[in-house]
Amino acid sequence: MAGGQERILRGRIRSVQATKKITRAMELIAASRIVKAQQRVIAAVPYSERITEVVKDLAASGAGNDSPFLKSRDEIRTTCYVSITADRGLCGGYNSGVMRAVEGEIKADVLASKDYLVVPIGRKSEGYFRFRGYKMGQGFSGFSDTPAYADAKRIGEYVVDLYTSGKVDRVELVYTRFISAGSQEVVRRPLVPLERDVVAGGDGKPEGGGGGYEFEPDPSVILETLLPRYVEARVYAALLNAAASEHAFRQRAMKSATDNAEEIIKNLSRIMNRARQDSITTEIMEIVGGAEALGSGKSA
Repeated sequence: MAGGQERILRGRIRSVQATKKITRAMELIAASRIVKAQQRVIAAVPYSERITEVVKDLAASGAGNDSPFLKSRDEIRTTCYVSITADRGLCGGYNSGVMRAVEGEIKADVLASKDYLVVPIGRKSEGYFRFRGYKMGQGFSGFSDTPAYADAKRIGEYVVDLYTSGKVDRVELVYTRFISAGSQEVVRRPLVPLERDVVAGGDGKPEGGGGGYEFEPDPSVILETLLPRYVEARVYAALLNAAASEHAFRQRAMKSATDNAEEIIKNLSRIMNRARQDSITTEIMEIVGGAEALGSGKSA
């Protein structure tokens, strides 16, 4: 009986050791990808800042007063939530944090008798909201860990079309912002229409009189061309932040899994050693008992 238990425990230890190798490898891979993802986030900042400055200058020159991108609807009846999650799991509470935040906003809209639409980014978000029967638009997936600008362009064009066609009155991004390797937070950011305080304060009309910048062609034409690019840049920045956060969450989750595997192996080894000692003690007792029985038989 003891020998059988020992074989079972040895098999369980080998199984946990194999799992530990996998989680350790995933931890190292995620740790290496965090650095690359963080570099991509930093590299995208100059473009985002420069296009924001140009948009501010154009808005300050008086362009875009009638642009749908800058004009809020009188009544917000339908809000579109762009939920950015991962394509894969094994990343702790990364996906659930974003999806809970979206669910909270949806419940608030329903209680206020307002409509909503979810645009899921990532297979986890798409599967979650489809299984629960939420109203969904087109889903986008397959690039959560390494997003490209082309992916942001497709998403931006889709949500802009939803807004300009009147299907939704507001579009918001819900994603996990990357602060550092040890700190990330779920945030909700308005995307369309653009907030006036975002595009205010440009130098198109300098203070103290004097003419502003001269734009060629007309500032309104330039602004109408730039605003979709501005939306795409903001979506791209959100995707990059989400990718870096995903790697950070996965690295922590896999480190925790590796530590747990080591603890399980330690406990199983202790139990197996105790079982082996019990088996040896039993065998010794049987040998001693047999010897005593033989000795007493000869005496008789």
